[in-house]
Amino acid sequence: MTWIHPLSAEVEETADVLGGKAHGLIVLRRLGLPVPPGFVIGTEACRAYLRTGRLPHGLTVELASAVAELEDATHRELGGSERPLAVSVRSGGKVSMPGMMSTVLNLGLTSRATAALAEERGEPRFALDSRLRFLTGFAAQVIGVGQESLAGVDRAIAGRNGDPSAFATAIRHVEQLIHEQSGEPVPEDASRQLELAVAAVFSSWDTPRAKTYRALHDIPDDLGTAVTVQAMVFGNRDERSGSGVAFSRDPNTGEHVPFGDVLFGRQGEDVVSGSSLTGPLHELADREPAVWTRLLSALDRLEEHYRDACYVEFTFEAGELWILQVRPGRFVGRAAVRVVVDLAEAGAIGRDEALLRVSPQHLAQVRTPRIAAIDPRDVFTRGLGASPGVAVGRVATTADSAARLAAGGPVLLLRPETSPLDLHGLAAATGVVTARGGPTSHAAVVARAMGKPAVVGATDLTVDTVDGCVRAGGRTLPEGTLIAVDGTGGEVVVGEPRIVAAATDPHLHRLLGWADDVVSGADGDRDEQERLFSAQAVLRAADRGTPH
Repeated sequence: MTWIHPLSAEVEETADVLGGKAHGLIVLRRLGLPVPPGFVIGTEACRAYLRTGRLPHGLTVELASAVAELEDATHRELGGSERPLAVSVRSGGKVSMPGMMSTVLNLGLTSRATAALAEERGEPRFALDSRLRFLTGFAAQVIGVGQESLAGVDRAIAGRNGDPSAFATAIRHVEQLIHEQSGEPVPEDASRQLELAVAAVFSSWDTPRAKTYRALHDIPDDLGTAVTVQAMVFGNRDERSGSGVAFSRDPNTGEHVPFGDVLFGRQGEDVVSGSSLTGPLHELADREPAVWTRLLSALDRLEEHYRDACYVEFTFEAGELWILQVRPGRFVGRAAVRVVVDLAEAGAIGRDEALLRVSPQHLAQVRTPRIAAIDPRDVFTRGLGASPGVAVGRVATTADSAARLAAGGPVLLLRPETSPLDLHGLAAATGVVTARGGPTSHAAVVARAMGKPAVVGATDLTVDTVDGCVRAGGRTLPEGTLIAVDGTGGEVVVGEPRIVAAATDPHLHRLLGWADDVVSGADGDRDEQERLFSAQAVLRAADRGTPH
């Protein structure tokens, strides 16, 4: 059996085999957009691994061959002492499960490869930072070192302004943690690192957080994940490098303007984790105008291909853009309605298709509520509105407490940032607030997918899990305090404010007019759900060739 497939425009396998991430990368290749070279291990290999607990027969040989081809393509050697190659190892099921499974970046940066990278680029700090990133990812995702043991690493680096000696000290600390946890030193054989990372990604399909996410989103448990291996692009290389996330349209409103986050001098994990304060996407236009122009062109081409709003993750190294992931935007509520109406009016899709794309959930969320006039004395903190709507509930400072308190009524989860480990709390809460992160952070993406209000980047918010309270603006609120969040305006207020419904949406009005045109003799006096569902029933019956 062939377990591995190249990331090539000629590959014809579907997302069932390649996973959604690799399938999207192949689409990017076909469109001529910049994608780092690599290969994908198909989902069947994961299913075989989950059945037996070991890599399937023949995969190790295929893996060595695929790495050799990648080395030829890049003129580099994985773990080499000259022109070293480092790779990313990412999960990717048929259906996107953002942040739920394992990722290991900078793999192949052995001790000698790190020294070689420092010499090649003339940047010891960059090379050591990349080595430390590999070690912390390997420790957490492959060896199982707890996040609490790794939490002090970034703080130690920041406290010493990131000088090379601080990186070297942190590297030794993480290496020791790995040795204590596994009983063995970090492998200096890059091929062995890769095999262990692939097995860890396969295993992450069955973690509790992944199972919870699949249950919430009706994703079958037997699909398995693919593993995508690509040459690393280093967003942390220098000031002309960075990483970001971009939507072709605003996911909160559906407006046709690019939307997202960017971090200069950092890798993509810093953007999507929410652990860092990101900048708005348009900062690229001033600092790297060529990257900005190429990104806008790519977003336009992708919208034309998918006939939908799109989401991309990207990295730029020394002013050169690379796209690492693409998928349809999957907007909800008012944003979803606006996108299909705008696409239909632009001729990208037909009106019938626009009507069929709107789900009951979208319609139910169109009239986004807002908090009415707010007394400034009631405002506890402000951040960035990241998922529209208003939620009222009692403060919970951990995912576990959110799940526990939710048994007695609505709760709001307040965290420094969220991670996949918080998924059960996010599922239990009616809304989320984070002190760090931007509109494309983990908290924002998951909240939008769940249709829950979210506020991120509330920079004066401190979450004290020891004392079970939150602090901001000189005030302290214990767990259980009633608060409300407005995921549009970004306000967090104490108490239960007056909530008002949004005004009639003009895009919904146009969409429902098209629905009435489909149904013979329809009038506008029926409720919105009935008008849309009647039109959809007629269109589906016509598609099946049945009378209506």
